[in-house]
Amino acid sequence: MELEPKLVAFLASPMGQMLPLEHLTPQLMRDMLKQFPAPVLNPPVHAVRDLRVPGAGGELLVRLYTPSAARNLPLIVFFHGGGFVICNVGMYDDFCKFLANYSGCAVASVEYRLAPEAPFPAPLEDCYGALKWLAAHAAELDVDGTRLAVAGDSAGGNLATATTLLARDRGGPALRYQALFYPALDPACDSASAQALASGYLLTRDTMLWFWNHYLQNPADRTNALAAPLQANLAGLPPATVVTAEFDPLHDEGEAYADRLRGAGVEVIGRRYLGVLHGFASLPYVTVMAQRALADVGADLKTALSA
Repeated sequence: MELEPKLVAFLASPMGQMLPLEHLTPQLMRDMLKQFPAPVLNPPVHAVRDLRVPGAGGELLVRLYTPSAARNLPLIVFFHGGGFVICNVGMYDDFCKFLANYSGCAVASVEYRLAPEAPFPAPLEDCYGALKWLAAHAAELDVDGTRLAVAGDSAGGNLATATTLLARDRGGPALRYQALFYPALDPACDSASAQALASGYLLTRDTMLWFWNHYLQNPADRTNALAAPLQANLAGLPPATVVTAEFDPLHDEGEAYADRLRGAGVEVIGRRYLGVLHGFASLPYVTVMAQRALADVGADLKTALSA
């Protein structure tokens, strides 16, 4: 297929023009995102509240979205994207509201520390620490700590996969599902799609390498399975949905991860969306495929976390 016409127009607009990040500092990139915020749809949701949760390096913000007044809802713990370097929970309000509404589950969005100030494994330990705290305090939050899933997009998809590994290897919390939107899993960025789609589709290979270089400051970390989950032993992980986008440099690593999960005996739903690019699920104001993907994954989570 060809890239959706509305996405072609988006790439030609000022919002779709990403400067070469090698010429920017992480803080400058964060400041630019604040100056030019994305449109907000603000879909209605039953309730939103901010929690302060102990993390590996101090207190973390966790934003809890509740789609209804129902008691004891299942809980999805969500980790946002941004290359481990940029973005925050506020930039994912629409995404998490849609996900809560489509899944019928509470969604807890974790504001983990960012690289390069807090490189690997600090953001991952924040994510795992938040998951543990939320599971332990489920009753007071009026969610069901026995019906837990993790989810994330891009770098957040990496953190979600690695959090499932820690939950398995450190004795919990028990997870029923993992939902991964175009996860970043290969620090080398040397897949066929990373080469073929290296530029021209919003996320570039050079940008992804810039992100990885800030996150993985020790060369040995590039072969650590918690940073590069394609190298992990995946046996015993929870069932998964893996979303990939046709025009995404990360397309092949997401599909390779889905195949590796299947090879380890893990049930996987692979959802490949055609005509779209990396990050499309965060662009509901550009493409109808954003809400379609969130509705599809929300349905997968609803089924997996049903009583």
